[in-house]
Amino acid sequence: MTSAIEFTDVIKSFAKKDGTVQTVLDRVSFSIPAGKTTVIAGGSGSGKSVTLKIVLGLMKAESGKVLVQGNDVTRARGAALEDLRTRFGVLFQGSALFDSLTVFENVALPLRERTKKTEEEISSRVHAALSQFELSGHEEKYPAQLSGGMKKRVGLARAMQLKPAIMLFDEPTTGLDPVMTREIYQLFAKTQAEFGFTSVIVSHDIPKIFNLADRVIILDSGKMDVFNSPEEIQWSEKPHIRQFVKMTMGDIYQSHLVENRNPVGR
Repeated sequence: MTSAIEFTDVIKSFAKKDGTVQTVLDRVSFSIPAGKTTVIAGGSGSGKSVTLKIVLGLMKAESGKVLVQGNDVTRARGAALEDLRTRFGVLFQGSALFDSLTVFENVALPLRERTKKTEEEISSRVHAALSQFELSGHEEKYPAQLSGGMKKRVGLARAMQLKPAIMLFDEPTTGLDPVMTREIYQLFAKTQAEFGFTSVIVSHDIPKIFNLADRVIILDSGKMDVFNSPEEIQWSEKPHIRQFVKMTMGDIYQSHLVENRNPVGR
């Protein structure tokens, strides 16, 4: 299977106020398959968002190698790094819309900054995107006039304008109610299936987010555990993974484990 992103022996640590060092990534190695959806989960401060920043070259690891479509981000500088970043679309936790720009202007921004398209071409492209993401009629509204779910749609429409090969989602449903969260997940799945990009989702919304996952990575104490499907997680014998399952998925997973190992009548 082709990998869109590969980490090899990556180390990242931070100095704490008390003089000690916290290692959030401790010689981690994993790959993210191209064209699939990978979910990165873990507790607060476990290094989930740090991982995304390293992928984008916004943060440097102390050692190790990070490949994006075969190109080493850790060695990229200047124009080479900017070229790598154009392969990404990013949907931030708060959507990161510009309050002073309308919906239309927010979505058009990457086309105006990164391409040489005419205003007519930009207008056509933006209106097509707004229609696709069910935002037609909201072109002249400002972010403050939008609901949380609509802001996510605008953010996704903007992120898709340069047709990225890889989409990064950083806690994309924070602040949304359960109904809107489900709708946004459905939108992500539909968009990924249509465009075929590689999707990496950092989320605390366990286990709901696993419904989108082809692969799951769990971060804990600087280490990563990689599962080729959400179902594999419940079979792990590692104590910290079993605790993770119990806390986030509930006892039904533990019961499922027991039932399969101790069938009725044996």
